[in-house]
Amino acid sequence: MSAPFPLAPSLWAATAPAALPTPPIAEPATADVCVIGGGYAGLSTALHLAERGVRTILLEAREPGWGGSGRNGGQVIPGLKYDPDELEAMFGQERGGRLVAFAGATADAVFDLIAKHKMDVPHVREGWIQGAHTPASARTVAARAAQWEKRGASAAFLDKAETERHLGTRQYEASWIDRRGGAIQPLAYARELARVAVAAGATIHGDSPVASLARRDGRWIVTTRQGISVTADQVVLCTNGYTGDLVPKLRQSIIAPNSFQIATEPLSDNIRKSILPFGQVSSDTRQLLLYFRLDHEGRFLIGGRGPFREPTSAADWSHLERVVEKMFPQLKSVPIAYRWCGRVALTRDFLPHLHEPEPGLVIDIGCMGRGVGLQTAMGARLADYVATRNRDALPFPVLPIKPLPLHPLHKAYVSAIIAWYRLTDGGVKAAA
Repeated sequence: MSAPFPLAPSLWAATAPAALPTPPIAEPATADVCVIGGGYAGLSTALHLAERGVRTILLEAREPGWGGSGRNGGQVIPGLKYDPDELEAMFGQERGGRLVAFAGATADAVFDLIAKHKMDVPHVREGWIQGAHTPASARTVAARAAQWEKRGASAAFLDKAETERHLGTRQYEASWIDRRGGAIQPLAYARELARVAVAAGATIHGDSPVASLARRDGRWIVTTRQGISVTADQVVLCTNGYTGDLVPKLRQSIIAPNSFQIATEPLSDNIRKSILPFGQVSSDTRQLLLYFRLDHEGRFLIGGRGPFREPTSAADWSHLERVVEKMFPQLKSVPIAYRWCGRVALTRDFLPHLHEPEPGLVIDIGCMGRGVGLQTAMGARLADYVATRNRDALPFPVLPIKPLPLHPLHKAYVSAIIAWYRLTDGGVKAAA
């Protein structure tokens, strides 16, 4: 097995404000709730519990935002993988309608928190554009825009000419714009969530990986690898794409592929004005979607699927560099300054999963690439549920943990699917 490629800091690590100190747990402690995992879901849960006056301790294996929360593309996209009509058909008119309302408001949850707590997070909210890469997908995005417009969202279909004008590339047949969306500096946001959670009364310990969970006399004993325990009435587990074997069969219920990203040096003014000139962010309709945006300092960044394994050389990002030159030939001579990756969690039905395998052990897993808004909003609902035990607080049903069939083969399977989709998605065409 090849050794991991020695990565330079990600763009986000290089440009985020300094992290709040979160020293490892040093002595046994007690709490009402112990949250495991310092990504968006865990940090939002801890913040909202602390605001309710619930004694909360969060344990993170590295530092808050170290995993996918600090490594994603920073796009804040409302909604889910399924369209509103599909969700209502799946869950029924009443519950499906509530779920659509929840999903549609996830971007609000992020930007409202940033404003409320005056977070030091570079952000923009000019909307998200989803480009359609085929005529069939153009019909899909037209229907998607109409469904959200019908429900009061600020959304619209863009024809090919308008799509080119907004994105700065001729690659797409059409698109739709959802003006509720936007972008953040994702690691800055995670670090600021940690700061405001601590200010509200939560305790956060980094470098405190959890080794075991045990239930004793009606309470949970959460023990770290250092042998130090937190005793709590309830536990909320939010480890997503970095889930291990702490809870039996949980890791086998998801696939956790790597999302690879690259970013350029800051662009010159003339080039910068030719790409996403109105400030939106974008991803497309491919099975192996591409997503791209400008950051707050004018760098162009693009992401997509790469090898399932950890990277072994800069060549693991070469597919993205080739895509950039085809989609945006004006970037051909602009140096790539950053290469990084982070894991996402995919469930079998492409929906977030909530589990409670034992009393007082609540699990949230599965972001499907929309974790910034989704897991921020989910943290507020998890806090509500944990504090009140009212299941109506949860937007999704609580499900049993079901391992994926033949899970050990999924790494090979995903690698094969990636190769297949690259053939069938419709390659990125060279610019005319």
